[in-house]
Amino acid sequence: MAPNASEFSLFSAALGLAPPWEVVSVDFDPDAKQIDLEVGFARGARFACPACGAADQPVHDSRRRSWQHLHFFEHRAYIHAPVPRVRCGSCGKTTQVAVPWARPGSGFTELFEAMVVTLCAQMPVQVVARHLGVGDDALWRILHHYVDAARAQEDFSEVTTVGVDETAARRGHHYISIFHDLERRRVLYACPGRDQHTVARFAEDLRAHGGEPEAVTAACIDMSKAYIAGVSRYLPAAAVTFDGFHVIQLANAAVDQVRRAEVRERPILKHTRWVWLKDGWRLTARQLQDFHALSRTQLKTARAWRLKDALRELYAQAPPREIAEAELHRWYSWARRCRLAPFKRLALTIKAHWDGILNAFDSRLNNGGVEALNGRIQAAKARARGYRSVRTLITMTYLIGGQLTHLPSSPYTTTSKVAAA
Repeated sequence: MAPNASEFSLFSAALGLAPPWEVVSVDFDPDAKQIDLEVGFARGARFACPACGAADQPVHDSRRRSWQHLHFFEHRAYIHAPVPRVRCGSCGKTTQVAVPWARPGSGFTELFEAMVVTLCAQMPVQVVARHLGVGDDALWRILHHYVDAARAQEDFSEVTTVGVDETAARRGHHYISIFHDLERRRVLYACPGRDQHTVARFAEDLRAHGGEPEAVTAACIDMSKAYIAGVSRYLPAAAVTFDGFHVIQLANAAVDQVRRAEVRERPILKHTRWVWLKDGWRLTARQLQDFHALSRTQLKTARAWRLKDALRELYAQAPPREIAEAELHRWYSWARRCRLAPFKRLALTIKAHWDGILNAFDSRLNNGGVEALNGRIQAAKARARGYRSVRTLITMTYLIGGQLTHLPSSPYTTTSKVAAA
């Protein structure tokens, strides 16, 4: 039985249509699992000119177009409509009218695109494409559009502390640099590369969003010479803080170098790499047993571990700068006399970055949130089995970590302010 006029009105209301737009017919094909909604406008309807805004302009002609809409139950739904052009008596231009259910140039309704953005923030794009029955290229175009539009409206005028780190874009030496607002724990900017020019591009982007590079008073980075040079040049007021995570990471690398050299003479160290590198609470029962047995020996690796653990304990206690500096002096003296080449080199590295390391005990800044976000980005990349371009990775970085406030919300999000009974 064909729908009657009141049922067409129901569909019009469900689509949020207002005069002169209305649903004029509905066609359901159960075999194709598809529903087609024909939308039209009343005869003699007039529209505002899209070019100059003049009201009540007559329709010149129309062109039929189609848009994919949210599924109707398990059935794909499409909207079809003649899109009018108006001939404006004020500006003389003939221009196509924008339909209220889709953005110009898109083959999808705005509600469908809002669902795409919601799903892709949680699922791989290819999986979303498969469930919605569209190509993943079309979904990436949707994501690029909305993420770029949302970023353009972001306000960075209150940014004063920045964290900088890189993450791998794909195999080989391909990286993107990510700049974080450490106070609000959000991604501010991401771009290809990891040299000092990435900091210049960040400073330019910061200005474009109402911020000032000169207002950044602290930058938390690793010991990359490129980042150090970039911050010094393009964020001139920022006190450099070297993140404790990276200092401990260097100490772990030194421990592993000692173990690799010693294992040739002491086979007992075979298969014990993670015994020395893991935090104690993460060791398995077997690893904990091995650690207790080996840490009491005269092994060079055990001595290296004690050096690393003393440095880790210093960061764990997080004393005031004066106390931290005294403790770090003692550690430096110990490391220089330890007769372990990797730790002697680490001691020199720490001495060369002395002020920036101690700044961490003043500012209490760290890149823990940065590293956590990098983990989420890499997890998303692994679920997607990699991204085809750096641009797609950057778009997902903003979508996952940008806290973008101007993205479309899920079409199923309840907006009613009436309290639930």
